[in-house]
Amino acid sequence: MGMETLKRLTPFVKESFHQTLRVLKFFCCLHVTNTYICTPAYLVGPSMLPTLTEGNIVLAERITTRLGKIESGDVVLVRSPDNPRKIVTKRVKGVEGDVVSYLLEPSTSDEQMSTVVPKGHVWVEGDNAYCSHDSRQFGPIPYALLHARIFFKVWPPKDLSSIGNKVPYI
Repeated sequence: MGMETLKRLTPFVKESFHQTLRVLKFFCCLHVTNTYICTPAYLVGPSMLPTLTEGNIVLAERITTRLGKIESGDVVLVRSPDNPRKIVTKRVKGVEGDVVSYLLEPSTSDEQMSTVVPKGHVWVEGDNAYCSHDSRQFGPIPYALLHARIFFKVWPPKDLSSIGNKVPYI
């Protein structure tokens, strides 16, 4: 009786094992894709208006940042230097060696400053200069804090479009 039951259950056990392996492979593939290739991001806050608005869902690729190919004008996901638990969205205004001019306080004065971006750093700013906490406050950020380059806006569907490296006029 025991051997007969075992023979009857063997195909079910094998099928369960194969299905479990299939699910594990899927999650491994998903993890590798999300960590090393491409990741979705949900955006919160007004700092990238009018390019990106609160509630947009974007796709960001991680290969460009790993290869060190970020250019001025790219929109990136960055680990905040002020709050390491937070990932923020900003536009790269300058890469190492660039001279960047910026308004100290755009809402109250026209006073401009210039700085040279040091080696291994980038200068990031939000498109909405009046409501953005960026390199104007915390200075150039180390390249290691860059997570990914945003390349496509997927939500809401009416805004489906690629994100280039052209800065919109505000």
